[in-house]
Amino acid sequence: MAEGSSIVEEREEGLDEHAPRPGQHHVFDLNFSYSNRITLGISAPKRIKMSENSDNPDQSGSTPIDIADGLSSEQPQDADYSRFLSLSYELEYLIFARFPRSEYWKLSFLNKRCLALSKSGELYKIRKEIGFKESSVFMFASGESSWWAFDREFKSRMKLPILPSEPCFALGDKETVCAGTHLLVSGREVDGLVVWRYELAKNEWFKGPSMISPRCLFASATCGDCAYVAGGIGTTLKSEVYDTAEKYNSEIGSWDPLPRMKRKRMLCAGFYMDNRFYVIGGRNAEGELTCGEFFDETRNKWELIPDMLIDDPVQSSHSPPLLAVVNNSLYSLEASSNQLKLYLKKTNTWKRMGPVPVRADCNRGWGVAFKSLGNELLVMGASSVGNHMAIYTCCPDTDSSQLQWKPLDSGRNRLSHFIWNCSVMVA
Repeated sequence: MAEGSSIVEEREEGLDEHAPRPGQHHVFDLNFSYSNRITLGISAPKRIKMSENSDNPDQSGSTPIDIADGLSSEQPQDADYSRFLSLSYELEYLIFARFPRSEYWKLSFLNKRCLALSKSGELYKIRKEIGFKESSVFMFASGESSWWAFDREFKSRMKLPILPSEPCFALGDKETVCAGTHLLVSGREVDGLVVWRYELAKNEWFKGPSMISPRCLFASATCGDCAYVAGGIGTTLKSEVYDTAEKYNSEIGSWDPLPRMKRKRMLCAGFYMDNRFYVIGGRNAEGELTCGEFFDETRNKWELIPDMLIDDPVQSSHSPPLLAVVNNSLYSLEASSNQLKLYLKKTNTWKRMGPVPVRADCNRGWGVAFKSLGNELLVMGASSVGNHMAIYTCCPDTDSSQLQWKPLDSGRNRLSHFIWNCSVMVA
């Protein structure tokens, strides 16, 4: 371009009225929920006129060149963003941390730094520090070769990488529990019981670490970054029912032993309530167990609760008790009657709350998922009105005599209604 040329803007469109201007101070408010949208204002194409004479752009003899939609015979000009404020990395990370987790995969397309950030796990640490969490449902259904992860409303889903285990692990019984951003799957391979873990940040499966006492048919529960397991049985011919318990810490990736329970038990169920790890039901060499017990971490000991399931003992060939804790209250899905029940702590009894909209009785409780999802109960299984998967949530009211179940998914889910494994991750 000839010396002395100038660029004269004829019109400027699409500039956000809230764009920063010289001398103007701005305050960034980060107190918004993930449901709020962050909109990036993109200016409409500008039309500029180039003139060969800087003193008199309209002088006769000049040859204006129109540039529209970014097309020109001249060399492309770099945009000047110097008048826009730039965000620090720390502020960027705070904003990214508040994005819905289902949108994190898009960060990998921004630049290499955001790609590394999305896989580092740093965003989940920030979410934990600012108290920003979401629930996700991880499910392995009959007939599937991969796990699926769903958001809380079941409006989006992600297929996990295929678990690279031995064939016998995929075909055998498995048990699952979440700890922080780790999904732990326990099952049997040729050399014995193993644990595979899925790390959410890396979207990868890793083998180990195995439990101190590898087991199956055990009780489990989640509390933040930790998972608890207790009871169960080994896989050798001379294995006895266990009374041992362990705690997994996802921050350091290791298992620590806990004191032994008061009773040996397998096919039992676990939950976390009142800052305690509870184990109830199950059976051992003496028969069915109706008692429960809890581990008090402050005193490092177990306490027995007699007759906790006296009215609903676990029957032979039935699944372990189907339990969920919402708002620090314990609920049970009675497989034989499809009834929801509430545990009354003061009287050590159960109160019937009404029927659930799935058929837990058709397979004696097997193939049904009954979980806590934030302040709601989640139930998934065979529909009571058809042979397909039904997904419902409910906000239980301990004082109400009628339950309001809300259907989710609206038939978009084509997975089998028989669910092998299900676990809820909060991160």
